[in-house]
Amino acid sequence: MEIKFLEIAQIEFDDAISYYNYENPGLGNDLLDEVVQAINRISAFPNAWHPLSSRTRRCKVRRFPYGIIYQIRKDTILVLAVAHLHRKPDYWKNRV
Repeated sequence: MEIKFLEIAQIEFDDAISYYNYENPGLGNDLLDEVVQAINRISAFPNAWHPLSSRTRRCKVRRFPYGIIYQIRKDTILVLAVAHLHRKPDYWKNRV
């Protein structure tokens, strides 16, 4: 399946990588690796992750307090958010 990020989701993901690399050089790259692995799991098993609504699901990232919020659309996975799970829950809902 093709993976697409909403522009705002890509921006927040890039910001998270930058933040972690600023705090501890290389840690942002570790976050990138973990998100890529989670995206690969989503691509292989799109319906396997926690449903948040009838169309929206969340896959948690290992090692970091983030979840990938996504929707399955025909032949595409649309990433709505790379969400920090300890901050404002459901902030991404207006993106749907």
